[in-house]
Amino acid sequence: MDCANCALKIERALRRTAGVRDVQVSLAAERATVVFDPAVTSAGVLARTVEALGYTVRALPDRHAPPRLPEIASGVLVVGVALAVLAGLAAERLGWADVASRWVPWPVAVAAVLAGGLPIFRKVALALRARTVTPHALMTLGIAGALAIGEAGAAAVIVFFMRLADALDAYTAGRARAAIRELVALRPMDARVERDGAEVVVPADAVARGEVVLVKPGERIPVDGTVIGGRAAVDQAPVTGESVPVEREPGQPVLAATLALDGMLRVRAEHVGPDSTFGRIIRLVEEAEIRKSRAQRFADRVTAYYIPIVAAAAAAAWLLGGSPQAAVAVLVVSCSCGIALATPVAVLAAVGRAAREGVLIKGGAALEALARADVLLLDKTGTLTAGQPRLTGVHPADGRTADQVLALAARAERFSEHPLAAAIVAAAGTPPIAGADAVVDVSPGRGVVLREARGQIAVGSRRLLDEVGVPVPERLEALGRTLEAEGHTVVLVAEDGATVGLLALADAPRPEVPAALAALRRLGFRQISMLTGDNPRAAAAVAGALAVDYQAALLPEGKIDHVRRLQREGRTVAMVGDGINDAPALAAADVGIAVGAATGAALEAADVAVVPENWMLVPHVVRLGRRAFGVIRQNLIGAVTYNVVGITLAASGLLPPVLAAAAQVVPDLLILLNSSRLLGGGAPDRA
Repeated sequence: MDCANCALKIERALRRTAGVRDVQVSLAAERATVVFDPAVTSAGVLARTVEALGYTVRALPDRHAPPRLPEIASGVLVVGVALAVLAGLAAERLGWADVASRWVPWPVAVAAVLAGGLPIFRKVALALRARTVTPHALMTLGIAGALAIGEAGAAAVIVFFMRLADALDAYTAGRARAAIRELVALRPMDARVERDGAEVVVPADAVARGEVVLVKPGERIPVDGTVIGGRAAVDQAPVTGESVPVEREPGQPVLAATLALDGMLRVRAEHVGPDSTFGRIIRLVEEAEIRKSRAQRFADRVTAYYIPIVAAAAAAAWLLGGSPQAAVAVLVVSCSCGIALATPVAVLAAVGRAAREGVLIKGGAALEALARADVLLLDKTGTLTAGQPRLTGVHPADGRTADQVLALAARAERFSEHPLAAAIVAAAGTPPIAGADAVVDVSPGRGVVLREARGQIAVGSRRLLDEVGVPVPERLEALGRTLEAEGHTVVLVAEDGATVGLLALADAPRPEVPAALAALRRLGFRQISMLTGDNPRAAAAVAGALAVDYQAALLPEGKIDHVRRLQREGRTVAMVGDGINDAPALAAADVGIAVGAATGAALEAADVAVVPENWMLVPHVVRLGRRAFGVIRQNLIGAVTYNVVGITLAASGLLPPVLAAAAQVVPDLLILLNSSRLLGGGAPDRA
């Protein structure tokens, strides 16, 4: 496909096919995804429908065929004739010759027109047969007009610039497509699998779920799975964006396309090929262009009316101005795909740039929402906080040290699966092991009581200590109330009937969140609010630390109601969540952003998925969305202005057909250069 008009034409033709329910055509991926009723039509019929428009349908693994000898020969002929004609025109203008533009014999010029133009003429004819009109139809009409008025040399030059414009459009789309190619290149093609006691190499997509895959040092892991043997440092940067390798050992997960740096791994396959995290990332990046923004839909509507308007302008130039050359020039200069390219090229550049940084943006609609958003809603647990409590303080009673209190608590909490228990054990390091005579009573919601020959340890809530008959000193009671008011969870520790201290735990904000929120405020968000199902005290503590508004004790339905109320007020809402628990609110918002979750649910639920656990990427992607839509506006205004000026000059006779052919290349080049700015620019902020 040459430009966005091609994708639109294919989509319309497929939608008109009987039995087709839905069509999504991606210029970026050069792929059409069609949902159809197999009782009515078939894949073969769909392929023939596309081929009838002048396109070629290839199997997905195939590569583009290299140019054939006839194509090379025709290209040389067209270039040679065009350069000869242009040199002749230059000689005429300089006074070196009076008829230099006629140095090229008429038959040679016509041969160049046919050699270079036949593939496009065929596409135009097939499109007309399918009752669709493309911008190339204007150029074809212009070439026919040039031949009709005896300017075969000019027609050859028009063909030359037409092919040059097509090549430039292909390069423009390919340049924006580079990130997709870079991602696909990281996909492992083969896998070493244990089968029947032997190691065999099979295509990575042929690995069955549950099979054991061997990964040697320096190889990319071909599947998502769990390590069942070996140990290695794994570079996860292609998927999660982590700059530092992580150690992986039995029982830990690994992701496809990550790199085992040292050591061998035996991995039990769980998700393979397109179902792996990396496969889903590739698919989402490829399909990003399909989700069109309002700007792209506007460009599509303009393109639909553009061709009749240009034809009318050419007819007016001929009938009212009496100049067939002016009519030909109008048709030629208006053939640029600039309006159609203005949005998708910028979207592809922005999506590709974000993908290299571990951020998945699902198309132009998400970019536009990021650009327009003025309200930011935030989930708390797992989003603003790590979702895992950590020890924030140890407060011993008289006669005890903090280390003694923590060791006692960890000794009992080793027997509990509660998240608070895990945080206490982790903070203590390696707690003493209970004796063989130990009896453990785990009371859900209250705590743990450990009884052994050396004595009894109780760790938990005030209610647990009341049940085992242990009094709590007033000083610790008052301290506990103060800590709870600040949003901490308080755990009391008792030994042999006496309270020896208390522990404070909290799910604190991620360290980079304050800097990220400050950057978002600088980007102009008028309101930043936290929505959480947590209790008001815990919510108030986190909201106070981050200086944001909050609403607590909300059910998922309450979050959705809050989003919709803001939308009814005319606000554009961005919602940041973990992509799993907040899926309904993420879907209801104008743009949902999932942070720090490389799971299938996160990738599917949100419009933007920030795979690395780096909150600084949130303001970065908002900034990128605003830059992208600034570039799109510039592209659209520039393309429309250029075409209006070009058509006006051509209709007035100031732009002859040959110069018109050269001029129609310029807007595509300008759009490429302007959109390429999105591939560079500022890096994500640092916390």
